[in-house]
This record gives sequence, C-alpha cells and structure tokens, in this order.
Amino acid sequence: MNPQAAQTYLRTRVLTATPEQLQIMLYDGAIRFAEQARIALLKNDFENTYNNVSRAQKIVLELTTSLKHKIAPELCAKLASLYNYIYRKLTEASVKHTIEAMDEAIKLLKFQRETWAMLLDQLAKQKAANHANHLDMPAPSAQMEASISMQG
Repeated sequence: MNPQAAQTYLRTRVLTATPEQLQIMLYDGAIRFAEQARIALLKNDFENTYNNVSRAQKIVLELTTSLKHKIAPELCAKLASLYNYIYRKLTEASVKHTIEAMDEAIKLLKFQRETWAMLLDQLAKQKAANHANHLDMPAPSAQMEASISMQG
C-alpha cells in the first residue's frame, strides 16, 4: 500500500471509529512506537530511539488528557498515575538507554490494551444479550422443535 493510501485509510478509520475503538488504536500506536524504539535501542540507533519514544510519549499524553476525572475521579487518578509512570519509563529508556525501562513500559501498555479489549468484549456481550432479550420472537412450539430435530 502506498503511503498516501495508508494515510487515507488511517484517517478514515480514525474518523469512523467509536471512542472505544479510538482507545484501542491509541494503545496500538503507543505499543508499536515503543517496540520500534526498543529495536532501535538494541541497535544503538539513539536518534530513532528518541523519535519513536517521542511518538509513544505523545500518545501516552493523549491517553492522560482524555481521562474524564468528573465521571470517575478515583479510576482516572489511578490511570493518570500509571500513564505518568509509563511516560517516565519511556523517558528513562531514551535518556539512559536502558532496555529494562523500555520493556516495562511496553509490558504495561500491552496489559492496558488487553484489559481494555476484554472490557469491550464484555460490553459487546452484554449489549447483545440486552438486544436478544428485547426481541419479539415467538416461543418455540412442539412442531417447531420437531422440524428442527428432523433436519439436524
């Protein structure tokens, strides 16, 4: 895919995504840039390390600023602390060239992404169950059950 087409695709994905999907996309981007920074760090390519860490940090800042403290102050305070810690680990990895700090930041980002994905999956199941409970379907009859058992 050429760069312009990729950019157009990404822009369309972002503009049509739900807030929940945007959160997953932010985690994916932060993880991708942090992993690229890790690879550059292993190669002692400090310029690419810095560039990719900076991109990951911008995403972590976006995650921090998008917290809605008025809705869930205690949860948001904990997440803000976690994002601050991840940001500092990324900084440490970039400045001190420590792979351990980078690995810790990546591990935490992946854990948060996995947690968010599990939450979205759970919400989708609840939503489907709620919709199924509100469907106006007739109760199965003996004739209906007999025709199903004959076919299968």
